[in-house]
Amino acid sequence: MPDAAVDLTVVIPIFDEEEVLPLLVERLRPVADAWGVTYEVLCVDDGSRDATPVVLQRVRRTWPQVRVVRLRTNAGHQAAISAGLARARGRWVVTIDADLQDPPEVIGEMLAVARGQGVDVVYGVREDRSTDTAFKRMTARAFYRSIRRLSDVDAHVDAGDFRLMSRATVEAVNALPEHNRVLRLVVPALGFPSASVGYRREHRAAGDSKYPLGKMLRLSVDGVTGFSTAPLRFATWLGLLGGVAALLVLVYAVVAMLLGNTLPGWTSTVVIVAAVGAVQLLALGILGEYVGRTYTALQGRPSYFVAHDSADVEADDRPGSQTLT
Repeated sequence: MPDAAVDLTVVIPIFDEEEVLPLLVERLRPVADAWGVTYEVLCVDDGSRDATPVVLQRVRRTWPQVRVVRLRTNAGHQAAISAGLARARGRWVVTIDADLQDPPEVIGEMLAVARGQGVDVVYGVREDRSTDTAFKRMTARAFYRSIRRLSDVDAHVDAGDFRLMSRATVEAVNALPEHNRVLRLVVPALGFPSASVGYRREHRAAGDSKYPLGKMLRLSVDGVTGFSTAPLRFATWLGLLGGVAALLVLVYAVVAMLLGNTLPGWTSTVVIVAAVGAVQLLALGILGEYVGRTYTALQGRPSYFVAHDSADVEADDRPGSQTLT
């Protein structure tokens, strides 16, 4: 594939997906060939520990539009997408997971909407999430609604990381210096003209989910602390309420002493001390999250390290690409 930009890049973050990759290729390739545009499928191997790298190399032998970027270590889902965006060559770039819960057949419709309406971003919106558990649907909606109330980000409630972006949008995202970025909030925060395409979310085609509860909670914390200062204000209000409560207790104690109604009370002392300590620890924890993000940003460490890009290898193998010394 030439070094010049292609019309469309499909970025797919992949981590331990040896079971689902053949199914993904079977679904995606006929759809991609029918788009009628030049394209590349950029598979970002996020430090997989199974046979995923082997399967990807086999796919490349029979599908020349496939490009493999392998990260040295498991950097995480959002970092893998960021690595793909940084190396994508398409005039349009779409991000989609490998598990086939988001149907690749919708990509063509996204491209048509983007061109027809002249927008920079087209979000894939999950209109039917009946395949997800009730807990996941409830927590997802609660998270996005909380973000919309706590910050100025107009994030789609049922939109994940399945989206189409223009080259201008991708370059804007790549120019951002922040670490631990949550792209499903970063992209809406840019405020570029957007549209949406609805679809039905399917069951995972094969394998196990790579996004357990712990990673979902970490993503939620990164999203809240990265786009809102409301938790800091919450900590301030907790401190003020704690001060008012302490003042009321002090007044009560003085009045009780003057009236001669004081009794040695162990329970009340323990309860008050525990309550004040809990408020202080919570406030310190919130402050610590923001201080930690600032510290990470000041360190300036990359979110990922690229070990291999098949496009670079192809460029080195071309005649005349090597110089003699």
